[in-house]
Amino acid sequence: MSLPVAILAGGLGTRLQPMTETTPKVLIEVAGKPFAVHQIELLRSHGITDIVFCVGHMGEQIKKVLGDGSLWGVHLNYVFDGPTLLGTGGAIRNALPLLGNAFFVLYGDSYLECDYRAVEEAFWISRKLGLMTVYHNEDQWDRSNVLFKNGCIKQYDKRRRTLDMRHIDYGLGVFQAKVYYAYFENAILDLANIYQDLIAQDQLAAFEVTQRFFEVGSHAGLEETQRFLEERQELKNELHSKISE
Repeated sequence: MSLPVAILAGGLGTRLQPMTETTPKVLIEVAGKPFAVHQIELLRSHGITDIVFCVGHMGEQIKKVLGDGSLWGVHLNYVFDGPTLLGTGGAIRNALPLLGNAFFVLYGDSYLECDYRAVEEAFWISRKLGLMTVYHNEDQWDRSNVLFKNGCIKQYDKRRRTLDMRHIDYGLGVFQAKVYYAYFENAILDLANIYQDLIAQDQLAAFEVTQRFFEVGSHAGLEETQRFLEERQELKNELHSKISE
């Protein structure tokens, strides 16, 4: 039994316009399926079956398409931002009643093939309030934003990057719920600020991931993820065909 996961799916998807003018980013078709379905199937393959979508922009459309999750053998819940956008951290704060004492956090435009069980184990072993997964990026897939040394995160900043930042926030975090109860309910809050607060308190563990990330937050990222998922499906089909022979 794995921890539940909160998926941040309330963004406006401005970088993907005009595609996102009528379709929320998580429902954009990628390799024949809404992107959120790829995420759900990936999480299910890692034993994660309790998923909470934090939605805002066109959230009702997301709920209508995905339903309760029974089609994929998972349980889906939805928490709506309301009239005021609360930011990534504020959305998680709102979802706490459905997430229990500890949970994963995943961005709604990220496809992350990593060892979720190992990440969870590292979180519990650390005895810290939060954990960030990091990837040795060297500005390859996006601008690096993490100073990671000797297994520890020394600095994290998406806006003020420094030359010694070689790693990037991979997009998967783990938290104890009490981290968020320290902030006011319905406060506008960014997840990056929560990570920075935890670093300042020496309460942020780290887990270095070796598999690269994929994302659909930009047109270039969408095209790359489409190719990756199509190629992977072709390999699966070939394997299935050989087994059936």
